[in-house]
Amino acid sequence: MVIKIILSIIIGTLLGYNFRFDFLIENIDYLIDLGLCLLLFFIGIEIGKNKQIFLDLKKFGYRLLLLPLAIVTGTIFGGFISSFFVDMNVFETTAISAGLGWYSLSAIELSKYSAVLGSTAFLSNIFRELMAILFIPFIAKYIGHTETIAVAGATSMDTLLPLITKNTNSSTAVISFFTGVVLSFLVPILVPFIIGLS
Repeated sequence: MVIKIILSIIIGTLLGYNFRFDFLIENIDYLIDLGLCLLLFFIGIEIGKNKQIFLDLKKFGYRLLLLPLAIVTGTIFGGFISSFFVDMNVFETTAISAGLGWYSLSAIELSKYSAVLGSTAFLSNIFRELMAILFIPFIAKYIGHTETIAVAGATSMDTLLPLITKNTNSSTAVISFFTGVVLSFLVPILVPFIIGLS
């Protein structure tokens, strides 16, 4: 998946550099919004087809909301701290961190404001996912099962769910899926809201 994304960016960059696409350039905001809506639509289908997951979630109760809340708080705080070390303002760094690991959506949203912001969001969230892939087995073994979900962020419901399931247990997998759904729901709200404050 990562290779496909990187290839898409490279091909897009080469085409954009060598050819002029007036129609695409004039309608880029509309096309980005359309792509974003399609992406969210297919995520909704993915959530809806897992009927058993909704039954499993009932037994955990309101406590399930504490984990996504903690992940959002910790990640946004990390973005706030990073503003002291990079040449970006606090709204830009927290908006990037609000991607919560969802590199495609955060990059699309922030590209509307700046190509630099979009690229930084993409790379930041890609690195988060790569680090999660490397460290989830270690975290599950030596730190705790719930912590594997925290490091995965929004990707805990899809890309990294198999890895989390393999290294933890079925209960953690259910929590992981739910947390990923909540975080994925919050990303398209948080990113534009935070960058809109700058």
